[in-house]
This record gives sequence, C-alpha cells and structure tokens, in this order.
Amino acid sequence: MTANQTLPEELAELGRVHFVGVGGVGMSAVARVMLARGVPVSGSDAKDLPVMAELASLGARIAVGYTAANVGDADTVVRGSAIRPDNPELVEASARGLRILHRSEALAAVMAGSRVIAVAGTHGKTTTTSMTAWMLRGAGLDPSFAIGANVPALGANAAAGETDVFVAEADESDESFLNYRPLTEVITNVEADHLDHYGTADAVHAAFDAFAALVPEHGLVLACADDPGALALARRLRARADAPRVLTYGTAQDADLVVHFDPSGTELAWEGRTYALPLRVPGLHNALNAAGAFAAAVDAGADPERAAASLSDFSGAARRFEFKGEAGGVRVFDDYAHHPTEVRAALAAARAVAGGHSVHVLFQPHLFSRTREFAEQFAEALSAADTVRVMDIYPAREDPIPGVTSELVTARLTDAAYAPRVDRAVAEIAAAARPGDIVLTVGAGDVTFQGRELLAALAAGSASVQPSSPEAPHDA
Repeated sequence: MTANQTLPEELAELGRVHFVGVGGVGMSAVARVMLARGVPVSGSDAKDLPVMAELASLGARIAVGYTAANVGDADTVVRGSAIRPDNPELVEASARGLRILHRSEALAAVMAGSRVIAVAGTHGKTTTTSMTAWMLRGAGLDPSFAIGANVPALGANAAAGETDVFVAEADESDESFLNYRPLTEVITNVEADHLDHYGTADAVHAAFDAFAALVPEHGLVLACADDPGALALARRLRARADAPRVLTYGTAQDADLVVHFDPSGTELAWEGRTYALPLRVPGLHNALNAAGAFAAAVDAGADPERAAASLSDFSGAARRFEFKGEAGGVRVFDDYAHHPTEVRAALAAARAVAGGHSVHVLFQPHLFSRTREFAEQFAEALSAADTVRVMDIYPAREDPIPGVTSELVTARLTDAAYAPRVDRAVAEIAAAARPGDIVLTVGAGDVTFQGRELLAALAAGSASVQPSSPEAPHDA
C-alpha cells in the first residue's frame, strides 16, 4: 500500500502518532512504515541517533530528549517496553487521555489487511525475517516488512511494499507477539529466556503455543524440527481439531522439508523436489533459518527457483556475524548473541570461518537476570573459544542484582578473564591473535563498539586496517 491509497481503518483511526523512544530499532521500523503509508508521525529519544535523521528526512517531526511538549498535537502515543511509566511524555499522554499503544499494537495496526508472515523464536528470528523478505523481493514480489535490526541488504529495517504480504519479526520477550494476527508463522526455536518476564520455562512454551494458535485454519505454521521446543509445539498444534497446516523443517529425515547441510553447499528437499540454497552466511543454524524462510516465501507466492537463487546475494543483518574489518591478517566480526544457544552458534560459525586458526572472544553479558539464570551455560558455550574476556554486564532495562556479576561466567572457565577494564581486554586479545585468527565481539549491549578498538589495536603493531569488504561473510 502506498501513501495515496486509503488507509485501513485500524491505521486511520490512530490519527497523528507520536513515538516515545523512536530511535529504537523496533520503534523506528514501525514509524518508517507509517510514514510511507502517509500517517503523520513525530518522535523523540534520549539520544540523537542516526536513524532519527533518516525519519526526519521522510517527514517525521523529531526531538532529542523527553519533554511533555514533544507530544504536541498527537492523537496516539506509541511506547516500547523499555520506556518507563514516569517518562514525561507518557505522563502527558495519560493526563490528556490520549490513546497509548505498545509498539506491537502499533505494528498490528500497520499490518491490518495484509497477509502477515510472522517470524518468532528465541533465536534466529531477525535473520529468518530478513531472509524471507529478501527472497520475496528476489522472486519479484514487493513485501512490506518490519525487522528488529538494520539489514543493509534490504536498505533499511522496514519498508512499505506494493503487495499485500507483510513480513514481521515477532518479539516474544514480553508476550507482545500475541497482538498480531498472522496468516503464516515461522517458529525457529522455543527455549527458556526472558525469565524476568515469564518466570518459568513452562510459561515461555505456553506463550509460543498461544502464538501458534493465532494462525487460522487456512494458514500455515512452519516449525524447526531440529529444535526440541519448536518440534514439541508442532506436535501439540497438529493434535488440535482446528489446527492450521503445520510443516516442519530440519536435518531430520522425517521433517517435511529436509535440510542437507554442507558448508560448501546446502540443499533443501521438499515435496519430491530439491532446491539449492546458495548461502553466503555461515553455519547450520543459518541453513535452517533459510529453509523456514524459503518455505514461507514460496507459500506466499514466490517462485521457488528465483527465491532460492536470490540467497547468493544475501549478506545478512547488522550485528549477526557482521564483518567489521581486518588488520594484521586477523578478521574481526561482531555478533548480537546474548543467549547461550546463540553464543554457541556464533562460535561454531567463527570456527568454520577460521578453519584451523584460533578464535578470540570479547563477551558482554546482557541483563543481570539472564546472567544469573544462564551463567553455567554461557561458560560452556564460551569454552569453544581459545581466548575469552568478559566485560561487565550490560544492564539494559534492569537494576543490578546483588551478587550477580560477570565473574559468575568467568569462574566456570579456565582460559578466560573478567575484564572490568575493557581497554586492557582489547589489548590482551589483540596480543593473542595471530594472522588467520578470528576475533569476535559478542553481546546485545555496547560491546559492538569495541570492534573498532580491536582493529586499531591489531593494526598498531601490524598492517593498516582494511575496510569492510562487501564480499565478507555476514550474519550468524
């Protein structure tokens, strides 16, 4: 839908929309699609982030810092989960009786009237959502999409397409994905996470069951058979009298779509046909992500041959095994992994890229509660690296928990060190790295900014830093 077309009722009734925390990647995605559809948008954030200038160039009224005056003439105010209730703009909106929506509710309004493909999972949803949108485009379709990361290959984290297909990353962290009404779902995996919200692993699984139950009988749920949680969900869903179509994908021979993974070339067998998946992004987990994305795209109308072939040009989403540069023969990558399973997958990809060379990791735990719950599993995952330095915990939305520090992780590792001084950790990793090695910054916090510091440290005693290559592998 374009700006000159009639807005669906759910979107039109929002009027002028103000985003509190518009610089967040999820918030900016919704704002970007609303602007493209002709909705008047304003927004604010605590910091002046680059995406805010992009939104301003698209017609949004943007402010830096939170004040009641920023709400202006808005009819609807949109907030993210990280915005505290005492934010002056939320207080102002409440005092004036304005409609206040969670980001997911705003995205649901944007998706109204579309054939929605929603991608959910504890891990892999960003990459899988990106791949789905990419293959639809590669097959000549033009979907709308909203993704929880910047995707250089797609040009942005969101867009309003010309077709009625809308691909959305569905965030499970606070159960807000239950606000969507998808026709198709891809469920990459179901594991315990976000226990600060859910409390128990059983509650996480129950939320995913409720999410899958949103799909109508004529819809489709695609679940990864290699993940025990997703496979169990698929089996429970199939037992329902009102179940939609359910297809599984994975390396197991009894999956509906069977993935034959090989680093030199991945194939997918489906309904008597075999499709080559020419992946640039490394790792079995990405082959599985591609299989789920491929099935969703084809079911939405994409030509399978064109969709599969387009993967050869897919370079990944930002911060998913993203190549940052090379110095002294050492390549530096950055990955958003912040759950033990994700860390394990990132290190497996790093090992594959490094060949017989060493892998060195600078890790930053994300959230005190997650570190408390998964310290042992983080240590186990990090043990696959040759050198590990662990920064202080990135708190995000949480206050400190007494006794919970990064030393809960390092105490369980023999070849690792707690790194309260990041500059020292950078120097130590750079000193340990040799030509051919891989250095990986890992975590959902500000560890991402240490990539340039590592490159500078590597370059100081060796060759000059080489710029990022468009042919380098991305995304994990």
